Amino acid sequence: MIDDFAKEYLHSDLREIRETMLWKLDGLGEYDVRRPLTSTGTNLLGLVKHLSVSESRYFGEVFDRPFPEPLPRWDDMGKRGTDMWATEHETREEIVDRYRRVWEHSDTTITVLDIDSPGHVPWWPRPDVMLFNVLVHVLTETSRHAGHADILREQLDGATGTAAGYTNPQRDAAFREARRAEIERAAKAAVERR
Repeated sequence: MIDDFAKEYLHSDLREIRETMLWKLDGLGEYDVRRPLTSTGTNLLGLVKHLSVSESRYFGEVFDRPFPEPLPRWDDMGKRGTDMWATEHETREEIVDRYRRVWEHSDTTITVLDIDSPGHVPWWPRPDVMLFNVLVHVLTETSRHAGHADILREQLDGATGTAAGYTNPQRDAAFREARRAEIERAAKAAVERR
């Protein structure tokens, strides 16, 4: 009984955080979802593309249920990192639609397998796993990238929150600058006290 509860609990959280990832793209123009916002090139659409490739592998080939569409291989060193950004030939719609198709494929894997069903992750140091391990891993990775997306979106237009129904009210620029200045003063004061 606890196995079914754990599987559904983790699966439910994964479904929610996936939607959050896509919500972070809402209302932004093509350039803003693609442009590099960190020195390593991290961008919103690239995060979605990366998650679709990663999730397709974890709930696909790890359990001998390969995702039916071609994707870059995990062991192709020449393609390493290309899943983190969108080329000019890839549309936002293609990437988002693929991510949703990956969800369907992953959801089927999660539904049909028991939480202790065996899988094999050849790129992990301890490659023999169970569905439980992979559910926790993918949920953790998706949540981590959702955190990146939170910061990137806030950088772009100040929007924060976890979903359209749970947005934090956008404060005006004067409020945000006053709060930032308050935090900056506290940081400097802490250093001076040492």
